[in-house]
Amino acid sequence: MRSVVLDTETTGMPVGDGHRIIEIGCVELEGRRLTGRHFHVYLNPGREIDEGAIAVHGITNEFVADKPRFKEIADEFFEFITGAQLIIHNAAFDVGFINNEFALLAQHERADVSEYCSILDTLMMARERHPGQRNNLDALCKRYDVDNSGRELHGALLDAEILADVYLAMTGGQTSLSLAGNASDGNGNGGLAQASEIRRLAADRVRTQVLQANAEELAAHAARLAAIEKSAGAPALWVQLEQAPAEA
Repeated sequence: MRSVVLDTETTGMPVGDGHRIIEIGCVELEGRRLTGRHFHVYLNPGREIDEGAIAVHGITNEFVADKPRFKEIADEFFEFITGAQLIIHNAAFDVGFINNEFALLAQHERADVSEYCSILDTLMMARERHPGQRNNLDALCKRYDVDNSGRELHGALLDAEILADVYLAMTGGQTSLSLAGNASDGNGNGGLAQASEIRRLAADRVRTQVLQANAEELAAHAARLAAIEKSAGAPALWVQLEQAPAEA
C-alpha cells in the first residue's frame, strides 16, 4: 500500500475564519518503508499570519511574501496524494484546510480529500490505544522512543517525518499470537510482526531465583496503594485487579 504521511502549518485557526495553509510537508511510504520521495512547499497565503501561530511554527509574513500561492502548486500536490492512504495526526484539521484550499480555487471535484484518498488519523488511533493519556506528537515520540530532538518549533515536513516514525512504531509490533509462524503486520508483507519459532527451554537449565518481598517492603507497598487511593478517590488498579477474582 502506498501511504503519504502529511502535515500542514497555517496562518491560524479555525479555517472558517479565513485562515490559510502556509506550509505542506509530505513523506511517502511503500510497504511500510520510506521511499525517499517527499512533497514540501511554503505558501504565500494572501493574508496575515496570526502572532499566536508564528509562536508555534516560527513562519513569518516576511518569509512567505515571495512564496508561491496554493493555485501554483495545486496540481502537483493533488497528483502526489491522489490514491494514497493519508496518515495525519488530527486529520480533521489538515483535511479541512486542504479541502478549503481546493474549494477556493473552485475545484470542487477536489474539495473532498476522502473522495480520492483514504485517511488514517493517528490521533484517533493513539486515543484508542492510550485512553486518558496525552497523545500529541511529542508525547507519542516519548512513548515510542522516537527521536524528536530537532523539533524546537512545529514544521510540516519535519513533523511528517517524525509522524512516519511514530506511526511505524505504533503499528509495527506483533499483531497476532499465532503459533504457526505466519503472523502478518496487517498489510500482507509479514514485516515486523512475523512470529518467531517457539524455542523450548532446557529441562536442566539454571532455575530463576524468586525473591519474596519482606514485611517492610509489603508495608511500604500497602502505604503507597493507600496514598494512590486517597489522591485518586478510587482504589489503585493493583487493588482492583486483586479484588476482581474474589468478586468473580
